[in-house]
Amino acid sequence: MLQLRPNCECCDKDLPPESTQARICSFECTFCESCAMDTLAGKCPNCGGELLTRPRRPPSKLAKFPASTDRIVKPQGCHQAV
Repeated sequence: MLQLRPNCECCDKDLPPESTQARICSFECTFCESCAMDTLAGKCPNCGGELLTRPRRPPSKLAKFPASTDRIVKPQGCHQAV
């Protein structure tokens, strides 16, 4: 089950479970749309995988299967993809 991490790893922007702005790779590294597309050019800086829109969990399921509250942030931020 997806963790639905609460923030962008690059800029620490909040990404609540209902956000349409969250992008993830197959390892669930999580980024906001701006960082994922503009800074990272659609490629995860951790694993090199493709960043895609994170699926949203139906509100009726969030009570039983809540989103993660663990924030992961790169202290140095993310650097422009080459």
